[in-house]
Amino acid sequence: MFARLLNRLAQPGTAPLPAEDARLALAALLVRIARSDQDYAAIEIARIDRILARRYGLDPDEAEALRADAETLEAEAPDTVRFTREIKDHVAHEDREGVLEALWDVVLADGTRDHEEDGLMRLVASLLGVSDRDSALARQRVAARNGE
Repeated sequence: MFARLLNRLAQPGTAPLPAEDARLALAALLVRIARSDQDYAAIEIARIDRILARRYGLDPDEAEALRADAETLEAEAPDTVRFTREIKDHVAHEDREGVLEALWDVVLADGTRDHEEDGLMRLVASLLGVSDRDSALARQRVAARNGE
């Protein structure tokens, strides 16, 4: 499963991914943002599981399994640009702020932000075609929702 997806991500100009692979790409991007500060904390893992369950209507075991697959994929995957391209191809522009909110939810889960996370968030927002202002508003919505 991973070899096929990795091969598709490595090839420029291929057809869009099937929905299941796009879901895995988003999960892997959530894992990548959580790992970007070199501290993949339990609270971030739990937050990823919750986001996946809510976004895709999964039960806790299914969300955990998707995240575990995403961890494997993220460790073997090419650059963030290809993940983001696939997400952009499968998520309507008006829903991409929801993707950024999910990413900000993971970034803010451990109560700290560092320059690696901020840099990756700026890159991802740009690649998704979301402005810095809209990304900042997404971050503020997540912080307010989580009482931060």
